[in-house]
Amino acid sequence: MERFFRRLKSEWVPQIGYHSFYEAKSEIIDYIIGYYSQVRPHRHNAGLAPNTAEDKYWLEYNSVAKKT
Repeated sequence: MERFFRRLKSEWVPQIGYHSFYEAKSEIIDYIIGYYSQVRPHRHNAGLAPNTAEDKYWLEYNSVAKKT
């Protein structure tokens, strides 16, 4: 979580801050949903964004039990 908040502050939050709570809330939600999860590459995920890595995982997932 500390790394996430450091990235949020360094990549997204303006140095002068936001004009209102609602502006901050909207911009931070955009960061999390629109950029951090959809676009931003993560080293842990072999350079893939979290949503892309999860999609890849489920495409390659093999269940333990076979369906008959």
